[in-house]
Amino acid sequence: MTSNLKESAKRVQDYLTKKGFSLDVKELATSTRTAREAADSIGCKVEQIAKSLVFKDQETESPVLIVASGTNRVDTGKVEAVTGIRLGRVGGDYVKKETGFGIGGIPPAGHTTRLRTLLDQDLKQYDVIWAAAGTPFAVFRLTPSDLETLTQGRWLDLSE
Repeated sequence: MTSNLKESAKRVQDYLTKKGFSLDVKELATSTRTAREAADSIGCKVEQIAKSLVFKDQETESPVLIVASGTNRVDTGKVEAVTGIRLGRVGGDYVKKETGFGIGGIPPAGHTTRLRTLLDQDLKQYDVIWAAAGTPFAVFRLTPSDLETLTQGRWLDLSE
């Protein structure tokens, strides 16, 4: 099955399999680049999309991954108040270097470097969520519990 996947999606599938997850990466004919496009392509609610956003810890310059519900905007002030991390925006080159994936296809795990990960607690209300899988056309279905185990992330109220 993975032989038919594009290289970036195959890397995600291989990572999931190596970590013992029975989760299948699927490539779709329509775009999943944005949360809205992903929900339309999959046929789910936008809120069920687990979008991966990369920021930089302004003190350490290290990457921070936030996996947020598709409709939520990250409140960086809330994140700082709870974690002490002052988040800064980053560009596409930084994201590609730190994750190994381009914007619009960043998966929640399987990155080039291990990322400190924060998870949007709003995702916990859904039995099924969907995450990007390496390209703007690839996704995989998982549960909030899978997401937590896969990322070793910390659940927070982080939306505006």
